[in-house]
Amino acid sequence: MTTGDPTQDSPFRDERTSRDEAPQFVLPLVAHIEKASPPARTDALETAARAVLVMLSDARSRGDGEWAEAMRSWQDARIRKVVRRARGAEWRRAEALPGITVTGKSAEVRVFPPVPLDGWPKDLARLQVSGTDLDDPEPPADPEPAAPVLWLNPDVEMSAGKAMAQAGHGAQLAWWDLDTAARAAWRDANFPLAVRTAAPAHWHTLTTTDLPVVRDAGFTEVAPGSCTVVADHRPLHG
Repeated sequence: MTTGDPTQDSPFRDERTSRDEAPQFVLPLVAHIEKASPPARTDALETAARAVLVMLSDARSRGDGEWAEAMRSWQDARIRKVVRRARGAEWRRAEALPGITVTGKSAEVRVFPPVPLDGWPKDLARLQVSGTDLDDPEPPADPEPAAPVLWLNPDVEMSAGKAMAQAGHGAQLAWWDLDTAARAAWRDANFPLAVRTAAPAHWHTLTTTDLPVVRDAGFTEVAPGSCTVVADHRPLHG
């Protein structure tokens, strides 16, 4: 499978496929989380999702760009994303590595070109996966009608770091499912989107549509095959 049309061979499912025989890469994301001023959970999830889209759309990730080969290798295998947290000097070291920092209202997430599963740069490898438990100081507002929504499964509990990765998966599926014009319009608008937890009845309705669904491979936290995110990207189709 190439990066052009992944719909027939989704990387987001638990059964073993030919993707598992390819060299495995991971997309590193680092969240800036200071003890005294952590970001709001929903803002962190939305910023992580946007960071994935920024990386996918960056000129360096396409064609003959400097990150393109790593991006192709990553997308031809399992689509793994790992979120780690950094503060203080850790964050400054992470910012010095090649990548892109995306900011939200209170969140900062830096996304890096994919690396081999066992080949993380040392300044990223030493960062902790734990410590990404975040809260919303107040309930998030209703999403804007014109923006796509990445709906989280109300029955699956995830740490903020895990949910950030899953939101990134959902954004990536939405991106893949759009034509060139819709992608360009979304990018030019700076990738507006919302991440919300669906009400149980709404979740049932979402999973009976043909919208993109993330089914977790079960490497961490949740059971293999769990549906974690539905990407409602219908507003982007006009």
